[in-house]
Amino acid sequence: MPFGRKPNEFPSHLWTQCPSCNEMLFNKQLARNLNVCTKCDHHFRLGARERIELLVDKGSFHEHDAALTSGDPLGFTDSKPYPERIAAAQTKSGEKDAIITGEATIGDNPVILAVMDFEFMGGSMGTVVGEKITRAAERALAERRALVIVSASGGARMQEGTLALMQMAKILGALARLDQARLPYVSVITDPTTGGVLASYASLGDIIVAEPGALIRFSGERVTSGTVGEKLPTGFGKAEFLLERGFLDQIVPRPQLRERIGFFLTAFRAASQDLRWSL
Repeated sequence: MPFGRKPNEFPSHLWTQCPSCNEMLFNKQLARNLNVCTKCDHHFRLGARERIELLVDKGSFHEHDAALTSGDPLGFTDSKPYPERIAAAQTKSGEKDAIITGEATIGDNPVILAVMDFEFMGGSMGTVVGEKITRAAERALAERRALVIVSASGGARMQEGTLALMQMAKILGALARLDQARLPYVSVITDPTTGGVLASYASLGDIIVAEPGALIRFSGERVTSGTVGEKLPTGFGKAEFLLERGFLDQIVPRPQLRERIGFFLTAFRAASQDLRWSL
């Protein structure tokens, strides 16, 4: 810890404490390092806009379906009405909903990109998220592009009930058509990715990569332990645990993500017999 000072002596607008090693990090230095701890390589969460800037070739991203927003199909109210929650999330995150989609290039490879934003209601999947991902897959099919989805989500959005769960099937149908057309889908799993998002499209990529230390599991540790009736092993639900068991193809540090995804996409293009996709 710099200067021997206590954490509460560091102003939060200038310093951030790493939750893994407790190092106090100067915010500007942390940003320059892509929000990765310079001491222990802990990967802090990124917003969707920051993630897009990190992944795509400079100036290549063009957003799709930016105006889509959630309705209130169930008239849902808990401690406050659902529309109030949506408005608060929009103010907090600056986004219309929990995902941004568009077209771009990564390593000069044309892609349709969908990036989830955990800042918006925990990246929960409602009808807007499901619709935008489905449209992204359909555009990838129509334009003969690869699809890249970056997941960060707590799962389905409870305020939309069964309508949120139905998005899983809708998205999987679109992905199946993409697979039949032999167009690649790269799934990038970031911290955290859980629930229905993990149980559906996040786990179905032709290539599945994750950032180091990402929390990846369907349900919480207590619920899972109670379901299987035994204590869970150390590291359960972390990316490294899942890589050892074959659930992931690779763990890729954030500074290498653009290059690695570009490499995979170039390899897919070189291997393809479809001239509309190959180099």
